[in-house]
Amino acid sequence: MKFQSVDIGKAASAATIIFRALRKSIIEGDLSDGDPLRQDEIARAFNTSRIPVREAITMLEQQGLVKAVRYKGAVVACLSMQEADEIFDFRCLLEPEVIRAAVPKMTPEILNTARGHLEQFAAAQDPMEYGNLNRLFHSTLYAASEMPYHISVIENSMDRIDRHLRAQLVMTDGIERSNQEHLAILSACEVGDAEKAAQLTYTHIHDAMVSLQEQLQSSK
Repeated sequence: MKFQSVDIGKAASAATIIFRALRKSIIEGDLSDGDPLRQDEIARAFNTSRIPVREAITMLEQQGLVKAVRYKGAVVACLSMQEADEIFDFRCLLEPEVIRAAVPKMTPEILNTARGHLEQFAAAQDPMEYGNLNRLFHSTLYAASEMPYHISVIENSMDRIDRHLRAQLVMTDGIERSNQEHLAILSACEVGDAEKAAQLTYTHIHDAMVSLQEQLQSSK
C-alpha cells in the first residue's frame, strides 16, 4: 500500500482536528462548565505543539464554548440564566420561521428520514444519544428550507446549550414530552400545515426553555 504519511503535528488542519474534538467533548458533557483546557496536556494528547491548540481554543472562544479566566487560562464557559434566556428567545423567533419556509419543500424522503430519527429518539437508551437524535430530527426538517445561514446560526446556538439540554432531558420528564412534541411537529409537516408546524416548534422551544430555567435555578 503506497501513501504519503502526514504528521498531524505539522499538518495545516491540526487546529481544526483539535477544535472538533474539544467541541464534541464540551457539547456532549465530557468537559463540564469551568473545566480548564490545559494547553500542554492537550498538545501531548494530539502529539502536536501548543500553537494549533491555541488556535483551536480561540475558535471555541468565538463560539462561546470557552472563555479566558485570569490566572486559570481557558475554561469551559458556564451558561448563565440570562444567556440561556437570550438564546432561547432567539430560537423562538428564528426556528418557527425556518420550519414555516421548509414545510412546502419537504419531500417524502425528508419526512421519512425525520420519522426515522424520531423513532430512534423514542427507543434510545444512552442519554448521549438523545441530544444527537434531537438535533438530527430538527436539522433534517430545517434543511428543506434552503436557508443555510439561518440553519448555521441555529446550530451555533444549539452548541452553546446542548450539554445542558441533554442533562435536562434525562433529569426530568423531558424525553417523553419531547418525543410527543416531535411527533406533533412531524405530523403537521406531513400534512403540509406550515403554520401549525411553526406554532408547535415555538411551543416546543419555549417549553424546553422553561424546563431548563428550572434546572439551572435548582442547581444554584
